[in-house]
Amino acid sequence: MKASNHLWKERLAGDIDEPLNREIDIFETEIDLRRQEKVDERLFAETRLRRGVYGQRYDNGQRHDGRVARSLEYPTANPTKGPNTLWDAPGMQRIKIPYGGLNGAQLEVMAELAEEYSDGIAHVTTRQDFQLHYVHMEDTPSLMRRLGAVGITTREACGNSVRNVTACPFSGVCPDEAFNVTPYAKALSRFLLGHPDCQNFGRKFKPAFSGCSQHACGLTSMHDLGAIAVTRRENGVEVRGFELYVGGGLGAVPYQAKLFDEFLLPEQLLPTAQAIARVFARLGEKKNRARARIKFLVHDLGIEKFKALVLEERDRLPEDPRWKQYLSEALAASGEESPQPAGDLSESGSPEYRQWLKTNVRPQKQTGFVVATITLPLGDITADQLRSLADIARRFTPDTVRTTVEQNVVLRWVRQCDLAELFQALESAQLARPGASNVVDVVACPGTDTCKLGISSSRGLAAELQHRLASKSAEMDQAIQDLHIKVSGCFNSCGQHHIADLGFYGVSRKVGGYAVPHFQVVLGGQWTQNAGSYGLPIVAIPSKNIPEVVSRLGERYVSDRNQGESFQDFIKRTGKLQVRKLLEDLAKVPGYETDRSNFSDWGDPREYSISDIGKGECAGEVVTAVEFDLAAAERQVFEAQVFAEEGDFQQAGETARGAMLHAARGLIKIEFLDVPDDRDEVVKEFRTRYFDTEKIFDPFAGPKFANYFFAAHRSSGNGHTPESSRRLIEEAQLFIEACHGCFNRMGLVPSAATA
Repeated sequence: MKASNHLWKERLAGDIDEPLNREIDIFETEIDLRRQEKVDERLFAETRLRRGVYGQRYDNGQRHDGRVARSLEYPTANPTKGPNTLWDAPGMQRIKIPYGGLNGAQLEVMAELAEEYSDGIAHVTTRQDFQLHYVHMEDTPSLMRRLGAVGITTREACGNSVRNVTACPFSGVCPDEAFNVTPYAKALSRFLLGHPDCQNFGRKFKPAFSGCSQHACGLTSMHDLGAIAVTRRENGVEVRGFELYVGGGLGAVPYQAKLFDEFLLPEQLLPTAQAIARVFARLGEKKNRARARIKFLVHDLGIEKFKALVLEERDRLPEDPRWKQYLSEALAASGEESPQPAGDLSESGSPEYRQWLKTNVRPQKQTGFVVATITLPLGDITADQLRSLADIARRFTPDTVRTTVEQNVVLRWVRQCDLAELFQALESAQLARPGASNVVDVVACPGTDTCKLGISSSRGLAAELQHRLASKSAEMDQAIQDLHIKVSGCFNSCGQHHIADLGFYGVSRKVGGYAVPHFQVVLGGQWTQNAGSYGLPIVAIPSKNIPEVVSRLGERYVSDRNQGESFQDFIKRTGKLQVRKLLEDLAKVPGYETDRSNFSDWGDPREYSISDIGKGECAGEVVTAVEFDLAAAERQVFEAQVFAEEGDFQQAGETARGAMLHAARGLIKIEFLDVPDDRDEVVKEFRTRYFDTEKIFDPFAGPKFANYFFAAHRSSGNGHTPESSRRLIEEAQLFIEACHGCFNRMGLVPSAATA
């Protein structure tokens, strides 16, 4: 591997920008030093993460999609360092793709890297990046050099840094946009990359751009920094600006971004972003990672105070010539050289071609041109397909493609008269799958396949849903086809379940002493309006029953909806109480001896286990009442949602707080049957028995969910607004999930009375 690194370093000398070349050299040295244990692991972890190098989860080499992991070729344990370390087992490499833009040469390099260093698959993420799995640490310098030679960097693809700057993939060609945001996204990405003011964050920082307010292509409402293109007329002249938002984010408890400026001039974009970064770095939480995102800082300060601090900071900034230089250079290079339109669109052809035209092709604002979407199942594309895509991009476009937040790829500037030929070329590469951006186009995070935080198999479920929905898509009602399904393997929302029509996130439950993979059903999310609102979980359903959940909800929507009623409005009108009743029987799990199918996850025949994500087991004696208490707490959270739906936000908040107290009492009873009824005493006992001992700490979220409980107790008696009650409901659900997880990790087998 060292020889390979040296080979590529020599071969690519002069092809990589010197600052990037030097940075890769430094990283290669840091790898050597860490190998020799001359660099602290904690420091090295942040170093490698800021270059997009992750460790990943291993599952005996077997992926849930049936492919055998490349890790089988390598030893899985090092006697001096323990099993599955980064040195003896491959990990994941994330690759930044600003605004999702790629050309043919870059696609070909991506194909080579996927083939030579990974398992032959490249994965498109929900933030327009690429990821390669099963990459060895010692291969990463060569991989980075080869990317650098074609203008791609992995720098700050992860870590406490500014992540990929995403943008609407239709920027510049969308009929509904105010103006093309691509050059502004490019300038901001260039300016913030490696900027000294962006190196001291407590957590990550994600920017996004959208050309309009109504569509979901940019998802600005769920980002740390969101910029929406707007225009207004001043003295008879159209002036460009940005509706700027800050403090959005999904994660365990989602926050809507707050309006920072309704019309920010383009020349103020870079200095304002720099000032925001400085305020975040100075005042953002550093010790408690659970509250280290900028959304918490904006919430704690209030948007007006936060804005005042940023503007004061901006006024103090020394003039930086790059503010204007980067914008002017990006604007000058923003025009894509388009082919000349010729001929009309032909809609005649095979049924497959006509279906693809219907779902995957949309007109550009430029007459005679269209955008064609390439649907990638689960965001995966093979090395051979990447090469074919490079050829297709050169043949049918100005040699450009864009990745999307739905894990797809779009081809822009396609002449409508070329669509029949384009379809044939895509079909030959097995890239002509229909159903872009509709119910069949299910989005999923890696989940238990490779993510250490995965609880349930998001990719396995998504693949099953895609298969079932595709088989009957032809006879589907259009209202069902227009729905969006998003799946996350845990509560962290990497699959963006909060903003889907039908969202699911992985949890686990115990039935008769056995772990069973479940998914929380999340309803009420809004995909349009740049992720206009977030859904809430209503019930946990065994993983194997989720396809029936989708079927039932779809059938009820088609039969009961009003004319033109959206799925979100239908769920709101129906009420979560009625929806839950519709799904209640699906929440039940037959006993292990009766039907074992529920005790394994999608794509994995083995018995389901959460042992590989826990910290081990602790002793204790189970009391039969604990599972009933946790179930009762879940019921109270649901009741809180009903109160909120009816507009009684005060009752909703108090009920959610009571649910947390009920769950805490349930856990306490394991060790202390006669727990007092007094609320203060319950909190005291919970802190002593579960928080101080760290039993309640989530393996990856740590004390975060327990702290929600203590914060709710401290705020008892406060009034509740729609926003605060909604947040408390979300926090209560996560605290209850933490109690379930604690109970599962304790390895307690319930008695016959509760089994």
